[in-house]
Amino acid sequence: MPLSLLALAAGAFGIGTTEFIIMGLLTQVSTDLGITLPTAGTLISGYAIGVAVGAPVLTLLTRTWPRKRLLLALMLIFIAGNAAAALAPGYGWLMAARMLTSLTHGTFFGVGAVVATGLVAPDKRASAIALMFSGLTLATLLGVPAGAWIGQHFGWRAAFGAVAAVGMLAYAILALFVPRDQGRPEVSPLGQELAVLRRAQVWAGLGITVFGFAGVFALYTYIEPLLRQVTGMGDNLVAVTLLLFGGGLAAGNLLGGRMADRGVMQALLLTTAGLAVALALGHWAFGHPAVAMAYTIVLGTVAFATVAPMQMRVLQQAGPAGATLVSSLNIAAFNLGNALGAWVGGLALSGLGLLSVGWAGAALTAVGLLLALWSGRMPAAPAVGQPQQSA
Repeated sequence: MPLSLLALAAGAFGIGTTEFIIMGLLTQVSTDLGITLPTAGTLISGYAIGVAVGAPVLTLLTRTWPRKRLLLALMLIFIAGNAAAALAPGYGWLMAARMLTSLTHGTFFGVGAVVATGLVAPDKRASAIALMFSGLTLATLLGVPAGAWIGQHFGWRAAFGAVAAVGMLAYAILALFVPRDQGRPEVSPLGQELAVLRRAQVWAGLGITVFGFAGVFALYTYIEPLLRQVTGMGDNLVAVTLLLFGGGLAAGNLLGGRMADRGVMQALLLTTAGLAVALALGHWAFGHPAVAMAYTIVLGTVAFATVAPMQMRVLQQAGPAGATLVSSLNIAAFNLGNALGAWVGGLALSGLGLLSVGWAGAALTAVGLLLALWSGRMPAAPAVGQPQQSA
């Protein structure tokens, strides 16, 4: 794997850190800015909305840009957004800074995935995507805990300042190692690029991502109260267990890439089915600390094993003309799935109790699995001017 892929992973690490770092800083932010905890929580929702809106809009506006130049410009916006967050005098400013930063998220991962697939041989494309996304898994494993530690010792503003510094380092790495001429394709007419959105297979792929991945956040959003209230863990054991979850994410990400290199549709069906089963087992997994810790490793592994197959599926169905747009839309779909999962998990918790969130997650992922089975029986999206084929 070329060094340029590690450069993309460095950018992904920075963006992943800024997405999730706020979760460990909510109490500090609410106290310092004089807002309620639920109001502080909207900083998470605002970011997700920014990703969903920014991904397609920014991708279309920058469609004629050379991809290296675009990736570097996105990192500059990322740095500016986090610096603005560190200096925010109030809630409104902080929300605006978060939403500015979120605009880079979907386009960076979408364009980065296309760039990554162009850096390797065709039979290594899914692994290349997985390697780029390893930056995101490292952000959950290392970046977020480090940000929380900085916030506890130096304040939440210092944490955002540190993320801005990570962005500056990522910018330098991208500038040095991503090939200058990489990703300068002939730009298709806008109408032809948008025509990809008329393909049923593309929408099926986006639906698989939304529902298939939503199940993860139906449970993971509430994993801390599960570990504390059901398993009976203290602070230190909860921290260790969440670290194990991050390790599972990293392992699953690489596993999913290798599986997808051998066959995207087969990998998609196996990983989505495995995730649905793992989520359903969550109802019984939190009764004992050792079992809960082992379960979180398994859950993290199967959760991120789905990422590369989901991303490769939509890229396959989009074709070259719409690859960048659809890749970015799929990143938005992941974020919509996060929001949907957290909402459905909250409904299950309110009605049936904490242990029901695993079943709620399994139901959501089962919808994604059904969409995958349906997609596999649909005709494949044809290239322009070519007849339909079997999926």
